[in-house]
Amino acid sequence: MLQIWALAGIGEISPGTDLVEVIADAAGDTLRDGDIVVVTSKIVSKAEGRILRADDREDAITRETVRLVASRTSPAGHVTRIVENRLGIVAAAAGVDASNTPEGTVLLLPEDPDASARAIASGLRLATGAHVGVLITDTLGRAWREGQTDHAIGAAGVHVFEDLRGTTDAEGRPLVVTLPCVADELAAATDLVKGKAARLPVAIVRGRADLVGDLDLPGARSIVRPAERDMFALGSDEAYAAGFAAGRATADSAAESAD
Repeated sequence: MLQIWALAGIGEISPGTDLVEVIADAAGDTLRDGDIVVVTSKIVSKAEGRILRADDREDAITRETVRLVASRTSPAGHVTRIVENRLGIVAAAAGVDASNTPEGTVLLLPEDPDASARAIASGLRLATGAHVGVLITDTLGRAWREGQTDHAIGAAGVHVFEDLRGTTDAEGRPLVVTLPCVADELAAATDLVKGKAARLPVAIVRGRADLVGDLDLPGARSIVRPAERDMFALGSDEAYAAGFAAGRATADSAAESAD
């Protein structure tokens, strides 16, 4: 049976806070082997001091951006940038967030979410004696669908995929490409108990001990699709503009050759 609950009693996190100690204290003696501790990235960013003044947000987005995917300007003049950030994640504003932060500040994502997850998992295993895994999550939108859900951006001691290739479905047909991203599924499920404004940044998942393993398992970075397999690297307007420009350049080159 799958059980998911949020940990109460976690207060405001500031730079330098020991998250292992905070989570272990909130969990008490409840953690068991096979539990998965799911941590909202905001408290990891706060503990790591990834805090900037709010008026530096646009510059921070630019610094965190590796590639612009799409940009749109609203009727009110607000520009939304969908970009690939330095972690390989495609997100609005490169993941630079102004929600649930002290007034006048914004948060960058953790420097290395997988490394942060490993540090927390290792610390919790040592502090509690429980063989737990850790996921670090952030809220992202989805192409073609309205709304947002939580996704895993950091992982340690957890199998992020459940490989069903080679097994059969309920009708006995072989599964060829089925590779559920269980890390993202668990991230979204825990958001149901953590909420967005309830100040419950940590949740526990019990009932999927089969996913918990060594700390050197591939982290959440392995979820990011490699560029060579990315079929949707640009927004629709940007792709059209690039194609139009390429066609114009080809036509101009052909005209010059004819001359």
